[in-house]
Order: sequence, then C-alpha cells, then structure tokens
Amino acid sequence: MNASSWAAVSRGLDIDDFAGRLSFFFAAWSELFEEVAKFRAARRMWARIVRDRFGSSNVRSMMCRFHTQTAGSSLTAQQPDVNIVRTALEAMSAVLGGAQSLHTNSRDEALSLPTEESARIALRTQQIIAHETGVTNTADPTGGSECIEELTGKIEQGARAYLKQIDELGGTLRAIEAGFIQREIQNAAYQFQRSIESGERIIVGVNRFRQEGDGAIPTFRLDPALEQAQVDRLRQLRASRSQHAVEESLSVLAEAARTGANLMPPILKAAEAYVTVGEISARLKTVFGEYREA
Repeated sequence: MNASSWAAVSRGLDIDDFAGRLSFFFAAWSELFEEVAKFRAARRMWARIVRDRFGSSNVRSMMCRFHTQTAGSSLTAQQPDVNIVRTALEAMSAVLGGAQSLHTNSRDEALSLPTEESARIALRTQQIIAHETGVTNTADPTGGSECIEELTGKIEQGARAYLKQIDELGGTLRAIEAGFIQREIQNAAYQFQRSIESGERIIVGVNRFRQEGDGAIPTFRLDPALEQAQVDRLRQLRASRSQHAVEESLSVLAEAARTGANLMPPILKAAEAYVTVGEISARLKTVFGEYREA
C-alpha cells in the first residue's frame, strides 16, 4: 500500500489526486473470524496511513476499496466437492469484511481449469450470499463483537510491525532485494505445511476424514481447435499490422524505461499499434532485466 503511494507522491501527485481511485486485491482463507478481522484491519490501516503518513483530509481517499478472491491454495484435489463449502465460507468472510467485489473459485481448480458446471456453482455461491442471506444489508455487521474487534486489533498490530520492519530495511524494493519478503512467505508456507503433516491443523479429506477410492470427477479439456484458432489469429494480426509502428513504439517504450519516465503512455501507444503483451514485456526485460530468486 505504502510503496505505490510514495512512488506517486514522489512524481508530484497529491495523495487526494489518486488515492480515491486505488483498489487492492486480497485473498480469503477458511478461518472465518480471522479473515473478517483481516479485511477490517486493512480498511482501518489504509484510512490511518492515508491520513497520518500522507496528510490527507479527504474521506474518500481514506476508503479502502478491495477485490477478494477465495484462496486457491486452500482447495484440495481430494474430495473436490468439499471445496464448494470452503469457497462459500471464504466468500462469506470477504462480504462480512467489506469487500467491494468478489471472485469465488471453482471446486475443481486443484485439478484443472474449471468446467462450466463448476464455474456455475461458484457463481451461484456468490448469488446465494448476495440475495438469500441478508448479509449485504448491513455495513460492518460484525463490528462490536468482542472476538472480531480483538482479532482486528491484533492483526493490525502485527501488520504495522511488518511495515516498520520493511521501512527499516529501506522500503519494499530493498526488502525484496534483501530476500526479507520471500523468506517470510516461505517460512509461513513451511510452517503451515508442517502443521498439516503433524495433524495439528486439520484439512478435511487430506489428513482427516479421508475417503478411500474417491471417484474421479470430469475435468476441463481444452478443444485443440480453439488453441489453433487463437494461434492463427495471432499470426494474422502480426502479418497485417505495421511492423514499423511496432518497432517504433517498442523503441519509445524502451527509452522511457531507461530514463525513468512514465511508462503508461508508451504502453498504450504500443497497444494501439497492436503490439502484444508478450512483446511489451520482452522489451521491458531488455532494460530492467528479469527477477531471479536468490
């Protein structure tokens, strides 16, 4: 949250010129109360950061707008129908926590891309929450709960400690270069997996309540004709566009990257010349290089 805002302010923008248009992307896990508290803590933290660190007095700038996706890594290949329940609970936590938009994962995403039926069930999950439960009729419906308020405070306190560590390392980029953020993610993932393997954390169908001989469910299969049709369209596009315009726009983009200029205008110009995302990324790599984990 801080890094992007500081970058914009350092370019001469006032916080209130853009903060009201920022939005964030969060994941929702299965621990219902903790997730609700997490979203509430994020909203509270953003308001305080914009007010205290950036000096905004505009209430709209302090509103934390966020999209939530249910946690793909919580889905299991074992007993995939149980993922419908996981997704419903995760989606509910996002709604109770104040999400503005929501993506619900499909039951079979631990196995493949979702089938049409699985995607429909995921959509119906959202629609039931929106239209049958009544939870959207009240803002912050869990506010005032002793459990939720205590969890919200603890999560905010822990997140602020992380921000302090990152600030002391010199900011987000320096923290990434030092491997701090990667180590924290890896250590958390390791501890989480250890808790599953030890049985301390129960994952239904994986380390408890297993079912022998789970029947295979139909998984998505891409029609090879669709893949070939897309390849043909791309070839036709490259054959019909102006190669001079492509090269010129990529050169302008590379120069902007080398000089530290705003990349958005040359990226848009490149898109207007039918330069592909892959070609844009490849040209930027020649300037910035490619991140390699230490």
